[in-house]
Amino acid sequence: MRFSLSIVVDNIVPIGGGQPFLGEHGLSMLLEAEGTRLLLDAGQSGTAVVNNLSLLGVPPASLSGVVLRHGHYDHCGGLAQVLAHAGKRLPVHVHGEAFAPRYSLSGETRKFVGIPHRREYLESLGADWRTASQPEEILPGVWVSGSVPRRTAFETGDARLVTVPEGEGCACQDALADDMALYLRTDAGLVVLAGCAHAGMLNMIAHGLDVTGCTRLAGWVGGTHLGPVSGEQQAASIEALLALQPDFVAASHCTGFAMLARLQAAFGERFKPACVGARFSF
Repeated sequence: MRFSLSIVVDNIVPIGGGQPFLGEHGLSMLLEAEGTRLLLDAGQSGTAVVNNLSLLGVPPASLSGVVLRHGHYDHCGGLAQVLAHAGKRLPVHVHGEAFAPRYSLSGETRKFVGIPHRREYLESLGADWRTASQPEEILPGVWVSGSVPRRTAFETGDARLVTVPEGEGCACQDALADDMALYLRTDAGLVVLAGCAHAGMLNMIAHGLDVTGCTRLAGWVGGTHLGPVSGEQQAASIEALLALQPDFVAASHCTGFAMLARLQAAFGERFKPACVGARFSF
């Protein structure tokens, strides 16, 4: 099966794009395959995703479904607007723990960063929930990862992100069990479509090879979460990714400018910016 991917929402809008795309701290992608249109995340605000889908010639009513790759506001905040504009019931693939109360810590400050709308409200707008806590092939050659096993010692993640368990007053470090990817099995090998890779890039890739039966990594598109992690994790991740010899690395969102530059230096022409309006074919 052939796949087409468009970046709908990202932190960066390219200069000279020719269309009035909107950028925001968020992520959304559109995957198209044989008449099926899947929206992967919905950005932060709703304004950007609806505007940019319109400019791409994709009305929300034409969507076949939505995949929420984890329960943070910058990936799920726009879902209500997408559902409202779709005007129909849409399958929404979501991990069973996506609605857990999520927070970001900064000193003594605790900021809510979870899904900003109640599950019941989104359901009233048309969300037809499809729980995806385990790997599931949702289209031929397309898998939702489910929970990603943590295998590497160096991918320790971002200690600032926490969950507050129901009925408890203390914040506990969050392993983000709902952090999922979409996996494509292509002729060239595995393509990983990541949200933020809180679970770790190499963990996501290893899981994807197991789930799809692919023997090599063809490419990566999406957030890497390398920006906020330690220098040790950054260096080890780049070294391990280079050893896998992917055909391309298209990084975005939580990667950050400094890490985008480091990835471009490491991968040369194999590095592809995945900013708003970018298109890929697999």
